[in-house]
Amino acid sequence: MDITIHASFLPHNDPDAALAFYRDTLGFEVRNDVGYQGMRWITVGPADQPGTSIVLTPPAADPGVTDEERRTITEMMAKGTYGAILLATPDLDDTFTRLQAGDTEIVQEPTQQPYGIRDCAVRDPAGNLIRIQERPEAGSSRRS
Repeated sequence: MDITIHASFLPHNDPDAALAFYRDTLGFEVRNDVGYQGMRWITVGPADQPGTSIVLTPPAADPGVTDEERRTITEMMAKGTYGAILLATPDLDDTFTRLQAGDTEIVQEPTQQPYGIRDCAVRDPAGNLIRIQERPEAGSSRRS
């Protein structure tokens, strides 16, 4: 079986702030920006990975979501407990410095985790948790 991850979805509550964070701060390219009935879906991804995307979507846009569920989603987004994604970079310190310069909400500075990963955590403008782990260089023998 040949299956790849094509896209993951994260909610946004301010499309312009989301666009600025993912495009300008993280450096992702914008692949699609679609509006419909006052809502906006933005697809972004790393320029060197055209087959992998993040779709930034209006929360609870699905017509099957009840008003109570919409309120719950809004509350969870405000607390930062609704959406999350894990990214990787070969230079965590440089990436973290760029995130700090972009006035990003820092959750955790670069830390060597007890389970062997070195990572940091930030929140995007909608409150989604973005963990970024350090990816060993190709050919590296670094072990945890």
